Amino acid sequence: MPAAPVSAGSVSAAPDAASAPAPAAASSAAGGRTAISEQAVAKVAAIAARAVPGVHALGSGGGRTLGAVRDAVAGSDSSATAGVHVEVGETEAAVDITLVAEYGVPLTGIADSVRQAVYTAVENLVGLNVVEVNVSIADVHIPDAAENRGVKRPSGVTNQE
Repeated sequence: MPAAPVSAGSVSAAPDAASAPAPAAASSAAGGRTAISEQAVAKVAAIAARAVPGVHALGSGGGRTLGAVRDAVAGSDSSATAGVHVEVGETEAAVDITLVAEYGVPLTGIADSVRQAVYTAVENLVGLNVVEVNVSIADVHIPDAAENRGVKRPSGVTNQE
């Protein structure tokens, strides 16, 4: 007996198992398999996290310094994923983000926003189910401290003339 026609305005919540192939069958019927590297997922997560207001940088202070040196020597692109660690399975991913927050922005709000941005980006752009996003705030960036930190004076020398 033929299936009842579906009108353009209605959506079936659960497709008939006989008429809709399973996702795995659809990809194998296309003649290949897709593998997404941890590096690719980490870059997507890092871009999403950096876009959140209140995120100053990804990674901890020491990690960012080491990454900058490694990039300068080896010419690698590790700074793009600094502070991001992912574990990727066949259909799922887990993400750990370490970041430096801007002073004055509520830290739990930043963590929640980063978590939501990473979930959305990885699930929509990569197509993996995100099982968890752990956010660690390693430091708080204070703008005035960064300006004064760059000036080193020998001991005993003052700025008075």
